[in-house]
Amino acid sequence: MKKILSLFFLIPTFLISQQNISGTFSPAEDYTYAFLYKSTPDGANYINRAKLDSLGNFTLTLDENADPGIYKIVYAIPPEENNFDLVFSGKEDINFTFSMSEGVNFTESSENKLWASYLNSMDVVNKTISNFYTRGGTDKNAFNSIFATLKDTQTSYEKLAKGKLIEAFVKANKPYMPESYEDLPTYSKNLKANFFNSVDFNDELLRSSSLITDRVSGFVFGLSANTDNDTYINHVDIVARAIENNEAKIQSPVLELLWQEFKRRENHDLANYISNKYLLNIAKTTQNKILEQQLTSYKNTSIGSIAPDFAIQSEPSLKLSELKGDQYYVLIFWSSGCVHCLKELPKVKDLMSNISNTKVVAYGLEDDAINWSEEIKSYPDFVHGIGLGKWENQLVQTFAIAATPTYFILDANKKIIAKPYDFEGLEKFFKKE
Repeated sequence: MKKILSLFFLIPTFLISQQNISGTFSPAEDYTYAFLYKSTPDGANYINRAKLDSLGNFTLTLDENADPGIYKIVYAIPPEENNFDLVFSGKEDINFTFSMSEGVNFTESSENKLWASYLNSMDVVNKTISNFYTRGGTDKNAFNSIFATLKDTQTSYEKLAKGKLIEAFVKANKPYMPESYEDLPTYSKNLKANFFNSVDFNDELLRSSSLITDRVSGFVFGLSANTDNDTYINHVDIVARAIENNEAKIQSPVLELLWQEFKRRENHDLANYISNKYLLNIAKTTQNKILEQQLTSYKNTSIGSIAPDFAIQSEPSLKLSELKGDQYYVLIFWSSGCVHCLKELPKVKDLMSNISNTKVVAYGLEDDAINWSEEIKSYPDFVHGIGLGKWENQLVQTFAIAATPTYFILDANKKIIAKPYDFEGLEKFFKKE
C-alpha cells in the first residue's frame, strides 16, 4: 500500500467542533493519513486531514457550518483510485472501518448505514434473478415471486430514505421491474433500455458522488458477458441517449469517463468512436480546448492511423513521410536528460543490430542541443532529430506524449501498427515477427 505523500501535511486546518467523522483503517501499518474532501459536480475541495494512530484510528471534526452533502475520504495515492464517498447530513457523527479486502463498513451514521443496507439487499435480489435465468428461467410463479420481492425491497427502502439525503440515491438506483413474465432475451433488452430511467443526471448531489460514474461504468462494462465492440457500441449509444437532453457540461464528464476507460484498455476503435460521434463536438461546443486537443492527438496517433508528418531535420530537410526503403520504422521520442531513456536506447541499438529492414528514428525533446549532440554519437545508425522547447514542443501535443521514451512502430507507409509501452514491448513486437 502506498503511503500518503507528506506534501499534503502542509495544509493548515482550523475547525470548530460539531460533528465528527472517525474511522479505523486496517492493517494500521499500511496507512498514514486520512484526507477529507467535499465533493462537488466539478471536483473536490480539501477540508481537513488527520494522522492515524498506531491502531489505525483517526477523528476529523467538521465545522458547525459544514454543508451537508457528499464527502470523500482519500487514504492513499493516487487519490483518484484510493477513496470512497460518504454522506454527511450535518446532523450526526459518522464512524466506519475500512480494509482493502472488506471495503468500508459504516458503524455509525443512519444515512450511510441505510445506503449500505439497501445496496446489500438489492444485490441479494439481483443474484436471485441471475440464478433464475441461469437455471433456465421458465417458471412464471418463481419469476413473479422474485420480482415482487424486488419491488417490495425498493419500495420499503424508499420509505425508509424519505426526507434523507440518501433518498436521491435510492430512487436513482431503482431497477427495471417487468410487469409480467419475460424470457432472458426480452428481460435483457428491456433492462438495458430502462437502465437509466430513474437517474436524474442534473441532480447536483448525484453528480457530486460516484453513483453516476459507477452506474455508467457498470452498465457499459459489466452488464453483458459479451465484450465485442458491437456490444460496447450499443452500450455507449444507450448511455449517450440517456444524457442527450442534458447540458453539454453534464454530458461531457460521462462520455469522457468512457473515453478514458477505453483508452486505458487500448481499445482505439471504441475510444475514437466516442470521440468522433459525441465527445469531440461537445468539447468544441463547450470550448474545452484541452479536451479537444487530447481527443485529436489520440485519434491521430491511434493504431491504424497514418502518423502525423513532421520535419525530423531542417538541414538537410527531412520529413518523416520522406523516409523510404524499410519495412518498419521505430519512432522514439526521448530526451538526453531522461535517465530511463539513456538506459533503454542502448538496448534498442542492440535489438536493432539483429533486425533487418527497420530504421530507428530518434527524436530528442530537449532544452538545448549540448547533451543531445554528444549522446547521438553513440547511435550512428539511427535517424536523429531534435525538438527544442522539450515539453512545450508542438510534437508533444501532436503525438500525445506523456513521458519519455515513447515508442511508435510504423509500417512502410508510416501507418502506426503498434505503440509499445516500453522497451520490453518493443522487443516483444519484433520477436513475434
